[in-house]
Amino acid sequence: MNENFFSDKYPVGVPATVDVDKYKNVVEVFNKSVKKFADRPAFSALGQTLTYGDIDRLSANFAAYLQNETTLQKGDRIAVQLPNLLQYPIVVFGAMRAGLIVVNTNPLYTEREMEHQFNDSGAKALVVLAQMAAKAEKVLAKTQIEHVIVTQAGDLCSPLKRTLVNFVIKNVRKEVEAYTLAGHKKLNDTLKLGAKSQYKEVDVAQDDICVLQYTGGTTGVAKGAMLTNRNLVANMLQAHPYFVMGLGASENSSDTKNIIAPLPLYHIYAFTVNCMILMETGNHNVLIPNPRDLPGFIKELKKWRVDGFLGLNTLFVGLCNNEDFRNLDFSSLKLTISGGMALTKDAADTWKKVTGCEVSEGYGMTETSPIASFNPPGFSQLGTIGQPVPSTLCKIIDDDGNDLPLGESGELCVKGPQVMKGYWQRPEATAETITEDGWLKTGDVALIQEDGYMKIVDRKKDMIIVSGFNVYPNEIEDVVSSHPDIIECAAVGIPDAVSGEKVKIFAVSSNAQLTAKDVTSFCRERLTAYKVPKLVEFRDDLPKTNVGKILRRELRDEETA
Repeated sequence: MNENFFSDKYPVGVPATVDVDKYKNVVEVFNKSVKKFADRPAFSALGQTLTYGDIDRLSANFAAYLQNETTLQKGDRIAVQLPNLLQYPIVVFGAMRAGLIVVNTNPLYTEREMEHQFNDSGAKALVVLAQMAAKAEKVLAKTQIEHVIVTQAGDLCSPLKRTLVNFVIKNVRKEVEAYTLAGHKKLNDTLKLGAKSQYKEVDVAQDDICVLQYTGGTTGVAKGAMLTNRNLVANMLQAHPYFVMGLGASENSSDTKNIIAPLPLYHIYAFTVNCMILMETGNHNVLIPNPRDLPGFIKELKKWRVDGFLGLNTLFVGLCNNEDFRNLDFSSLKLTISGGMALTKDAADTWKKVTGCEVSEGYGMTETSPIASFNPPGFSQLGTIGQPVPSTLCKIIDDDGNDLPLGESGELCVKGPQVMKGYWQRPEATAETITEDGWLKTGDVALIQEDGYMKIVDRKKDMIIVSGFNVYPNEIEDVVSSHPDIIECAAVGIPDAVSGEKVKIFAVSSNAQLTAKDVTSFCRERLTAYKVPKLVEFRDDLPKTNVGKILRRELRDEETA
């Protein structure tokens, strides 16, 4: 297949290429947007709305604080452990404006996971929500973190609401465990200090790392994908045409679109869409801090004219099964995007029946910033991952690395300006994933149709995807195997109607009294909730190769037969 194969396959409105060098860095995109759209709403959460002008002012204050009140220098890493709150864009863009590298950190991480990520990234600063501060305190002494900034959920609300929200969370819901964190600063205090200082622009190159986005590894060790300014800007520009097609949401539109943002901004999918694409087009992100609270989520939806919705299969199913959701007004909904996990036909059909809006599915990886392919709105083919986004090439190879013809299944490879620089301090892992001539090997088995649309057929890796999050069997097995009564085990993903897949453990135990509940409780103390096995099956032995390697695929095939 030649490199021009895809160029004439795109529908009207989607160019084959885009000028990925339109902006020098992410901050240049930010500066242009906050000035052009200063009076428009940018982000809303907990009943409070910040304009683009507010985000500009507050992030500059935070950047000034980092530059003048800390020892942090350009290129230092700052871990940001926040859910979908107004604090997130202020902290992240403030850190970027100060020349720091953002390390997105899942607020649900256990102490073990936090310690690994902080140490691996070499983070020198941490911004953390009060609910996670006690957990952070337990690991800080084992890390290089010198500066800790704590924020409470309601800190950016009006004074009365701030007091109420923070009181309820701490004293009624009892969500904040006691902590001291000697020397920590409160976020609002840093913003006040920064307002008295001068923010100085930092010269950041295209190839400078902007974000360290952690993804699991086949060895069970999370690796930091080095996403450069060029990677993120390129992916923003590559995705831009689809938003214009779906929403009419271009930077020249005078109509601000409301986009519902329930997916966590610390996940690269939501980060690129909500903090990059929608910022450039001057649109409004309605942040949902806790989408699992469906009654609260739906109550928030009632307040807004909903123009766009960012979700994934699990969320679509959960919402459509809710009567209050089904009774909402969806007359303005023009664009629904799915990513992070495979979209099922049932979920897509149900969503369209309930909302009247088709779902446009995309595909990508952390390593591709993340969007590699997309179904153009109005031209979607359900069951495919769409076509490569502009300025992106895809090909299919066999196990020996040879190109395969159209229609044949093999490993999907991606080449484009959104492909990461590599894995942080892991040259061997980088070389295994990215070829010398720039092709990223995805680990997914796919085929390319004659019309340029692609289908994922299977997964080459043993990775499990739970509600859009990557779960690596080795990590689960390492934890389970550390139980004193477990001799050996294997983790596999099995189909689940709600989450796409769920984790199942097959274990050989030396203790006949050991129960599945014992194993899951043990895991719950050591793993983020979505990684905890939902099923445990004890066996006398596990299938192995002649050299003793456990055959996960055989176990998985048993479950799906």
